[in-house]
Amino acid sequence: MVILKLPDEIEKLRTSNLIVAEILNKIRERVRPGVTTSELDGYCEELCRKRRVKAAFKGYRGYPFALCTSVNGEVVHGMPSDRPLVPGDILSLDFGVNYKGYYGDAAITVPVGAVSAEAMRLLKVTEAGLYDAIRQAKAGNRLGDVSAAVQGRVETAGFSVVRDFVGHGIGRSLHEDPQIPNYGVRGRGIELKPGMVLAIEPMVNEGSYEVRVLPDGWTVVTKDGKLSAHFEHSVAITENGPEILSRIQ
Repeated sequence: MVILKLPDEIEKLRTSNLIVAEILNKIRERVRPGVTTSELDGYCEELCRKRRVKAAFKGYRGYPFALCTSVNGEVVHGMPSDRPLVPGDILSLDFGVNYKGYYGDAAITVPVGAVSAEAMRLLKVTEAGLYDAIRQAKAGNRLGDVSAAVQGRVETAGFSVVRDFVGHGIGRSLHEDPQIPNYGVRGRGIELKPGMVLAIEPMVNEGSYEVRVLPDGWTVVTKDGKLSAHFEHSVAITENGPEILSRIQ
């Protein structure tokens, strides 16, 4: 069941998501060769304490960290570790908070030092796919319009969209209906209405779309070992068009 949010609820979600954006920006500034993802997770915990928010992922279905840190061929749900980042890595940072009962959720993928031209192209195409999808997240459109926008951008560039993991609604729960695939057919799916809040999150692979889960039960990796990128915004559908909640204006 898709839950439409009232204006005061969207305001609370706006606050939660702005906190997510602020914390992600601060973590991004610490990404450099030699830093470990465990150190980034510790810094994330510190920022959560300062803002008096609960890290949404920590404890969620048993996940033990505040931050998801996916490196190179890790697609999503990568677990922080003591492996130092090296030049040429790409790092996906996925983070959420619960603030006063409302969730925020966003993700970015950042280069570590100088990266290959193909890695940078992957990042740019994935982020562009996110914004193509957001432009379709308007009242009267169908969910398939959002999904097809990602797929069109990504596959035209020669990359592939992950099919085993999807975006989602967000509100008083971290994951709500509807599920939002990153592939689909325009004009299909549920009608988008004002009050919907969607966490749109393209996960894009350099090679095949096929993925597998590591023995830790969390880390999703590309089956072919090639790179993967992930960008996410939480977006409110309003009478005046889509509003990105997880972006500092």
